[in-house]
Amino acid sequence: MCENDCILRTENLKKRYGGFSLDCSMEVRRGCITGIVGRNGAGKTTLFKAALGLIKPDGGVVEIMGKNPSGLTAEDREKTGVALSDSGFSGYLKIREVIPVMKKFYKGFDEEFFREQARKFGLPEDKKISEFSTGMKAKLKVLTAVSHRAELLILDEPTAGLDVVARDELLNMLRDYMEGDENRAVLISSHISGDLEGICDDIYLIEGGRIILHEDTDVLMDSYAVLKMDEEQFRELDKSRIIRVRKEPFGYSCLTDAKSFYTENCPDIIVERGGIDSVITMMIKGEEI
Repeated sequence: MCENDCILRTENLKKRYGGFSLDCSMEVRRGCITGIVGRNGAGKTTLFKAALGLIKPDGGVVEIMGKNPSGLTAEDREKTGVALSDSGFSGYLKIREVIPVMKKFYKGFDEEFFREQARKFGLPEDKKISEFSTGMKAKLKVLTAVSHRAELLILDEPTAGLDVVARDELLNMLRDYMEGDENRAVLISSHISGDLEGICDDIYLIEGGRIILHEDTDVLMDSYAVLKMDEEQFRELDKSRIIRVRKEPFGYSCLTDAKSFYTENCPDIIVERGGIDSVITMMIKGEEI
């Protein structure tokens, strides 16, 4: 877990839409890439927008760089780079027309870096954005977020629509961004678990507008496991370190954060590596003991 100062914090942040209710507490610390995962409609985008002040919360606390979003100055806002799933430049613009816009709004905009990365990502400067593929538009959104040397990046599903090579290039850009300054931080959501496993320091799982799990990625990968067993093995199992249980046709699946304990003490049961996908499935579909 990163121990640096908190750059983004929410405490019981609330927002209600009809039958949906958000109530989230989380922290993003400098020097960290923090991931948030969850099903469609779980509340990721609502959390991002409420944290940024793009929608008015119904309650709770939000702080970005120690301030409420409504109190951020223009200079403060330049320190935040944002790429939301439903945001982007007008499709009538071309990349070469985006550059003067970025220069006007961001004093720290690095035109040379922007042009270099646009070429690397295969984004033509003289083609209208409306003619870009979904993947090209995704690359452009992230590129504009990182090109003005912000301290905090908030990226909602930035790898959606990208092929394997393009995702790798984008994630490498984020790694380079973080290596450039230890005071920087990233909050990123993704449906592609491998992206988060390879880049995030810690991960939040959101379901039904609530955070139901927060863990260091290393701990999640090394200590979490799914145990599989028949009915008799389940009856005899020491369940003191079981987080969730799911009834299966063959018997039971159990989620634990003590993989080594069961590996050493229960040699007859199957112990499968955790990973984000299996943890999500068990946390959402499994039941508490």
